[in-house]
Amino acid sequence: MSVVTAGKIWLSSPHMGENEQVYVKEAFDTNWVAPLGPNVNLFEKSIEYYIGNGVNVAALSAGTAAIHLALKLLGVTNGDEVICQSFTFSASANPILYLGASPVFVDSEKDTWNISPYLLEKAILDRISKGKKPKAIVAVHLYGMPYNVSELKRISETYKIPVVEDSAEALGSSVNGVKCGSFGDIGILSFNGNKIITTSGGGALVTKNYEYKEKAIFLATQARDDAPHYQHSHVGHNYRMSNVLAGIGRGQMEVLDDRVAARRNNFDFYKLKLEQLEQIEFLEEPDGYFSNRWLTCILTPSFEIRENIRVALLNEDIESRPLWKPMHLQPIFEKYTNYADGTSFDLFNRGLCLPSGSNLTTNDLERITDLILKIFKS
Repeated sequence: MSVVTAGKIWLSSPHMGENEQVYVKEAFDTNWVAPLGPNVNLFEKSIEYYIGNGVNVAALSAGTAAIHLALKLLGVTNGDEVICQSFTFSASANPILYLGASPVFVDSEKDTWNISPYLLEKAILDRISKGKKPKAIVAVHLYGMPYNVSELKRISETYKIPVVEDSAEALGSSVNGVKCGSFGDIGILSFNGNKIITTSGGGALVTKNYEYKEKAIFLATQARDDAPHYQHSHVGHNYRMSNVLAGIGRGQMEVLDDRVAARRNNFDFYKLKLEQLEQIEFLEEPDGYFSNRWLTCILTPSFEIRENIRVALLNEDIESRPLWKPMHLQPIFEKYTNYADGTSFDLFNRGLCLPSGSNLTTNDLERITDLILKIFKS
């Protein structure tokens, strides 16, 4: 067993700026420690300004909560079907089950690793032919790479099926200068501890429809009716972000562009150092696409080589992770309908996420790449 002589390198650790503590202290000093407050309002405004394109933002307790509310706002209910990208984290699909609906999983395209427009349209036509027109589409910008926005929009408009744009991993990414989060009928963000910016735990619902924002906030605050007493006519949720955590978010938004630049520099470093290895593939940006490169991912020639790299890194206290295991192959979801062609299964088998934190040092990156080069040379 290897003797670890250097510190641990995490896959994607939180990276604080200078003002997070200032805004959190402000919350304490003014006793705004309960949910809601000035930090929540200002955090929402900073996201709206950053994404632009006329969006409204509701800060919530998690990205998963945002997906749940988005589906409720779009009318998804018991017995409905919702199309979901299969190659993603389970939080993209779990809220479909919360509502008693059934996910229909669609495989990926090779250009972006995101939902395949060809298979998506095939799935829609097949579900319609069976009398089960999908109620919504959950499409994901995976690892910060935008999905095929123009094709998804065409399909959505053609079949009149709204899109929930899962931008949990894509804050700071864009297509032709338009920021991710603003393409779908409703977008969602995540501020989990491993994301490009964090509020420790948190998320947001993003929409150009102001009524959706207002209704999301209503549902996220236990759906309390306008009455002097506690009265409820709808099922609500405790999903609002706290004023303390929003203070962290305010500080993080001030350094977001720096974090994106750092992660893109990580990708460039890995590519430059590993390009001599013809067996290693990187996901490139299509024309007009800008990825925040939340995680730098590589494709290896085989499952065995991927595992050799992962285990060797692990033995040196370096965290890496296989690409997402497709949802249609997960035990909890394998009984549901899928339209798969093997693309995401192949990506899962051969793909590896490398350490990508914005606080990585050059020495960290050298340590990682030198080890990978050593594996291939041996």
